[in-house]
Amino acid sequence: MSKHAAKHAHAATPAVAALVAEQVPHTLHAYAHDPATDLGYGLEAAAALGVEPEQVFKTLCAYVDGRLCVGIVPVTCKLDLKALAHVLGGKRAEMAPPADAERSSGYVVGGISPIGQRKALPTALDETAELFDTIYVSGGRRGLDIGLSPSDLARITGAAVGPIAKDS
Repeated sequence: MSKHAAKHAHAATPAVAALVAEQVPHTLHAYAHDPATDLGYGLEAAAALGVEPEQVFKTLCAYVDGRLCVGIVPVTCKLDLKALAHVLGGKRAEMAPPADAERSSGYVVGGISPIGQRKALPTALDETAELFDTIYVSGGRRGLDIGLSPSDLARITGAAVGPIAKDS
């Protein structure tokens, strides 16, 4: 293994590997995650990356009609469960317990990426993503974000795009 490959081998999370395999243009943004921060993972990432918080999206898991699903919304907002159910063709939604999200995705809370999850789940992306050329999502571990176009994110995750966010 070359020095360059060895240096980047630790960074190859399933999310990064999926983007490379699909040849999706992206950028990686590592930062030192501070476990003591009171900002929350998403706002911490926005501050570390020097981007508008509305451009950083969090990945949340919810049950829609009993089926585990993914909602991707700006870190400044909450997931609108009723809207998520509607966009994914369901009637009722409730947040999934963190343990269910970790088990299904293969990632830990604070580092759950919508990309490269262990199981492909029905996914919805908030429509505000389309206001930006580049958005940022977790890269599959705390302290790593991926920058990519909203259309590429929707394509690689099979996401439906719709109004699924509400003000915090």
